[in-house]
Amino acid sequence: MVNDETMMFKTESGENQAKQTIRDVCEAMQEKGYDPIGQLVGYLLSGDPAYITSHNDARNKIRTLERDELLEELVRAYVENLS
Repeated sequence: MVNDETMMFKTESGENQAKQTIRDVCEAMQEKGYDPIGQLVGYLLSGDPAYITSHNDARNKIRTLERDELLEELVRAYVENLS
């Protein structure tokens, strides 16, 4: 049976932690010469933390959050910046 009703996805607070984590991780990857966008996409799709540098503890920082939390923050930032 197909459900034609829109489902509501409830989010929890914590976007500030996700936002700061993404900033810290991107900064660490840039310092090491990596493309943060490509590396984050690889991590989000695979779950493999090897996509994230260990520089400045970035790998451990990103693993404190679930991938869906990171994805939620990225989508939120994108939607808020649509023009």
